[in-house]
Amino acid sequence: MSETELKTEHPKPATEKSSSTEATEEPQNKKNWYILKVQVNREEPIKRSLERRIAVAGLKDYFGDILVPTEKVTEIRGDKKRIIKRKLYPGYIMIYMEINDATWFLVRETSGVGDFTGAAGKPTPMQTHEVHRMLALEDEEPILPQLKVGYQVGEKIKVKEGTFESYEGVVDAIDLTSGRVTVILNLFGRSTPVELEYWQIEKNLS
Repeated sequence: MSETELKTEHPKPATEKSSSTEATEEPQNKKNWYILKVQVNREEPIKRSLERRIAVAGLKDYFGDILVPTEKVTEIRGDKKRIIKRKLYPGYIMIYMEINDATWFLVRETSGVGDFTGAAGKPTPMQTHEVHRMLALEDEEPILPQLKVGYQVGEKIKVKEGTFESYEGVVDAIDLTSGRVTVILNLFGRSTPVELEYWQIEKNLS
């Protein structure tokens, strides 16, 4: 979803003018991005509930996109990698809307919604650079996590899975991004560096 698409407007129908006036003016855009405080771990259901209520109330012209701010992260579990979306700010969602009595009431009366962020109960629109940052994160490449593999360079290990199962060696290097560990094994009477996944080895406590 591009930033341009997120800001695409759906203006209200223009009111009829007298036959003597042919000039048409685009209605002024009064929408802004706001931050809503919502119940933690219910961000997505609350977003869907807002979208349904807006449609039922016929107020789509006053609203744009509703987003749960996330970032893409590559998660490594065991020997598998997967890309997940991690919430940046649990308990908050972004909403693009025009503030008026009807929209204010609809949002505030939606189950799970607390309040708009702002001072003295007045919703404060997000600043332009904040919006750009949030929208950019939606399209960023996944962030690779720094793993905690539980080993240190120079530590004695034992291979527990794979081709070199039961071999003993020493940790020579650790790649915290990929989760791969280079160990020195004694193969055919020679010290040989072998690259393994971190989950294929364990500490040698013998």
